[in-house]
Amino acid sequence: MEWHHDDALAGWSIPQAQQILYDFLLDIVKSWPPEDVIAEFRNLFLHHTESTSEHTLPALHVILFANNEVEFRHTLKRCCYILVNNWEMARQFEAIQALVEVFDDPLLQRRTLSPTLKRLRTWMQGFITSSDFEEMRLFAARFSEERTIQPSEIWTNRYTSYLLVPQYTNEANPIEQRQAAKILSRRLKEKFKFDLALYTAHSQSALPYRATVQNPTALGDSVLRLIKAIVAKRGEYTYHHLAHLFLEQTKDVSYATFKAVLPKYLLFTVSGNPVTHHIQQYLQPRLTTLYTDANSDLLTPSLLLRTCNRMIDYLMTEDRKSPSPLLSLVLSQGNALTLAVMLLKLVLISRGSQIYLEVRIADLIRYYEQFPTAECQWVINFLEVFRVTFAIYTENVEYNLVRIRSCSDDETLDALDDLDSFRIFTQKLSRPSSDLPS
Repeated sequence: MEWHHDDALAGWSIPQAQQILYDFLLDIVKSWPPEDVIAEFRNLFLHHTESTSEHTLPALHVILFANNEVEFRHTLKRCCYILVNNWEMARQFEAIQALVEVFDDPLLQRRTLSPTLKRLRTWMQGFITSSDFEEMRLFAARFSEERTIQPSEIWTNRYTSYLLVPQYTNEANPIEQRQAAKILSRRLKEKFKFDLALYTAHSQSALPYRATVQNPTALGDSVLRLIKAIVAKRGEYTYHHLAHLFLEQTKDVSYATFKAVLPKYLLFTVSGNPVTHHIQQYLQPRLTTLYTDANSDLLTPSLLLRTCNRMIDYLMTEDRKSPSPLLSLVLSQGNALTLAVMLLKLVLISRGSQIYLEVRIADLIRYYEQFPTAECQWVINFLEVFRVTFAIYTENVEYNLVRIRSCSDDETLDALDDLDSFRIFTQKLSRPSSDLPS
């Protein structure tokens, strides 16, 4: 139906017209079956026909006549996420996929003599080719908790929990999108954590049931040895203990002193690795020139957060687009665990840095997704090591090693080559072990 200009502009401003659409969709998504909501959405944005509300079509017409594609895209995006967010909370995941499929309708490619419909379809096509729509596809592809990654699938799908973080930290996104992204990211992390603990428990069992428990990583059975290496501790000091001691020892020192000792803390448990010399050489001069105006000040929580965030940049991506030279150096020499442990140590002394780190992880994934999978194996290996490390140390499942074969008393756990002498035991905690944000 084609509306006349005067009818459409019935005294409504663009914000008022937008709110009419938002309120209508919010009302029906809470009370209608998903298939009816999708039909109403299709009528409004694809067919541009009358709906059950006499105000929605005129409201959309106000936005179209404003001739502002950016404003239209913002409106459409928020309308979509009002539906996505509510269906997510109701666990109606199939509806989210159905909403995305609405945009595959060939009607959008059909020619029309109506100027209004032509503008609407052109702008809808623009939305489909935008990063906004790709983000929505990400939701549809990953909302089903039972869905598993198949070898033929795009490798980045495995790391959706990180790719969602920039969506919920970007304050320019609609609140509905941010809420949905945060909830889904948390759910995917919880699923990985649970699957990893389940696989760890049953993979060490002789029972036939172990064959039915799927490994949630891309590391194969070597993930068990990795977990043992991560959990292995130097004497009585776990990474949590080291972080606590370091914060205690530096709480009353100058910022310059803190910067001088920070690399030593990060490299303490990996000091025997030849790559540590290169890491020290790379980090120290950058720290020396970092926030020099505060050198004589005492370390503050704000300075700690900012410094740890800059360290994450040095270790991950300094331009937030491509890998840092240090990351390429460390990973090219097969030191994925060394890098993961350094990042873990930063987060353990600066809890607020975890979200920042996960955004940088997303940047790294976006950079490498342009290359063939075969060329990304080293970064995929790092991402697997990283998420296993953080699942162990920043989530509410405790991993412990128990020796099952006798060893000499003077051997430390780190010095043992025979990690097969140990078994991994997991225990659910009442809260995250480090109270880190999820």
